[in-house]
Amino acid sequence: MVEDELALFDKSINEFWNKFKSTVSDTSCQMVGLRETYKDSIKAFAEKLSVKLKEEERMVEMFLEYQNQICRQNKLIQEKKENLLKLIAEVKDKKQEVEALTANIQDLKEEYARKKETISTANKANEERLKRLQKSADLYKDRLGLEIRKIYGDKLQFIFTDIDPKHPDRPFMFSLCLNEARDYEVSDCAPRLECLAEFQEKVEK
Repeated sequence: MVEDELALFDKSINEFWNKFKSTVSDTSCQMVGLRETYKDSIKAFAEKLSVKLKEEERMVEMFLEYQNQICRQNKLIQEKKENLLKLIAEVKDKKQEVEALTANIQDLKEEYARKKETISTANKANEERLKRLQKSADLYKDRLGLEIRKIYGDKLQFIFTDIDPKHPDRPFMFSLCLNEARDYEVSDCAPRLECLAEFQEKVEK
């Protein structure tokens, strides 16, 4: 009976050992499978991570390039702005020059109009004086036989041929010119006058 119990115990131990070996073998296979699965997962994760990092690097490069483009565009815009401000300043300067020139032209026009009016008034006055002088010259010519000649040295010679009733053909003459002081100067009197200074003063008047 003890032998039967020992045989039964030995059988139970053998069964347990076989089950244990089978369990350990299955567990080992499962561990190997898990390890391979883990390796594959790590490898796939590493590949995905590598791809992700490369994409992020490209994104960073694109961002930096975009940032550089923005800097270049801002610099170009600033240069154009400065050039535009210079152009506006030049236009303002030109506008001020044109305004000053226009004002100057207007002043010249007004001055020309005043001078034209002055000249016109002077011409009218001269015409009146010439008329009076011509009338006087005609009167002197008719009454006193006056004749006026231009002689050397820009002088005018006045000749009277009808002053002396007793000798109507006897000439009386003198020359008249302007000296450096722009005063009238009498010379070459015939017959000679004793009161030349008084006569010159009357001519000057």
